[in-house]
Amino acid sequence: MLHHIPDILSSTKARAKALHEKERPFFVGFFEEARRSLEAGTLKPCIAADMLRAQESEGFSDVQAAYTLGSWFEAGSDTTSSTMYGFACAMVLFPDVQKRAQDEIDDIIGSRLPTLDDEFSLPYIRACVKESLRWMPVASIGAAPHAVTRDDVYMGYKIPKGAGLVHNIYTLNMDERRYPNPRVFDPQRFYGDKQSAAEAAQNPDWSARDHYGFGAGRRICLGMHIAERSLFLTFVRMLWAFNFSSEKDAAGNDLLPDGENLTPGLAQHPPRFAARIVPRDPKRTQIILEAEYE
Repeated sequence: MLHHIPDILSSTKARAKALHEKERPFFVGFFEEARRSLEAGTLKPCIAADMLRAQESEGFSDVQAAYTLGSWFEAGSDTTSSTMYGFACAMVLFPDVQKRAQDEIDDIIGSRLPTLDDEFSLPYIRACVKESLRWMPVASIGAAPHAVTRDDVYMGYKIPKGAGLVHNIYTLNMDERRYPNPRVFDPQRFYGDKQSAAEAAQNPDWSARDHYGFGAGRRICLGMHIAERSLFLTFVRMLWAFNFSSEKDAAGNDLLPDGENLTPGLAQHPPRFAARIVPRDPKRTQIILEAEYE
């Protein structure tokens, strides 16, 4: 019924359409750029190239294709940036973790800029990635509901076929039986866990999983491989380059962020907080500046 209400009587519909008119050129513009690159023979293998080829046989519109690709882009950028924000919060609240992580980086990497090739030489940084996704899950109830494929019974409760289910990821990640003192940011929980994000998420032994941040079941996060690598590279460079500490008020007291508070929405992160982020030394500052202009 609400679909047939005139726009003049529904401010929500009018606002949504106005936002769509602003948003559509953004997504479609990227899609058209991919098409030009494909026609010029310069487009590298990617999901956009597959979408362009599928469009010829499936017949969906440019807008449909652009929004499908755009939703994946948004999902990856929002969730990754939110996890980075949560990690910065953790580094302010848990300076001992920051110190140990920087010690590992300094011992293995030294003064050069870390790269993705360093991942398996830095087990504590890999553990920081896993602990970040556990400690402050971006999608606390999962990104999308799942559907039961057949009647099931769990702990005496009947779950009928077709029922919608959501993953209570936050509660799963805070299970004290698996993660003692769950609100403490402790990468040591995962130190030595050599599973990739995909291997852990698809491990048939639930007790061997690191966390549930990427979901479960068939509709699991498609971008977890990219997310894991992006977070590793971001975290290691953040800690290689900068020191994170709390700001202070006029009386010299620490202004600590609230690690228990999250913004509402599908992609959650701590509310805006004050922090001091300063380069660790002049040489690293120069490397950062040179890398910026390469």
